[in-house]
Amino acid sequence: MANKTSTREKSTFYFGKENFKWMLIGLGFIALGYILMLGPDANTVDGKYDPNVWNDGIFSVVRIRIAPLLILIGFVVEVYAILKRSK
Repeated sequence: MANKTSTREKSTFYFGKENFKWMLIGLGFIALGYILMLGPDANTVDGKYDPNVWNDGIFSVVRIRIAPLLILIGFVVEVYAILKRSK
């Protein structure tokens, strides 16, 4: 009588293709979030530092709200990808 475990293939690696797909999606969210945070700092005008000018662009909705939210979503997707069981 054959043993069930001997006839079924066992994966020696925990992560499957589905896990790696979700990891790449999460990494994409994180990278997009950091890219959206890029931009000039508070005292930069036309790429040059000017201490007499204040740039309100550092407080834009994209840099303050959307980019950190995308990074957080990316980390949640990464945790899901790690904890997801492969079939």
